[in-house]
Amino acid sequence: VQLVESGGGLVQPGGSLRLSCAASGFTFRTYTMSWYRQAPGKERGWVAGINNISSTTHYATSVKGRFTISRDNEKNMVYLQMNSLKAEDTAVYYCYAGGPIPYWGRGTQVTVSS
Repeated sequence: VQLVESGGGLVQPGGSLRLSCAASGFTFRTYTMSWYRQAPGKERGWVAGINNISSTTHYATSVKGRFTISRDNEKNMVYLQMNSLKAEDTAVYYCYAGGPIPYWGRGTQVTVSS
């Protein structure tokens, strides 16, 4: 089983990034997929989720209206489009598969700084 995140990097405030998560080794379409993030010195927190049936999405209040989560069940991919980035969005972003057996990716660093 693998969840591999990509797309992180350094971006200026107000900029955009698109994170990707490639899943393999499990039945992707049966899992709710989420993104979490962890800033230095803080606990890991939930950012956004998308369910496996209707692709209904949910967002943390801090990112609602700026971030968009999506999935492609044909490609076993989940994405996080992040717009209007702020310094407080700086964190390691993790892909999470929620199901009978949950899985975590290793994370990708996002740094928002001028």
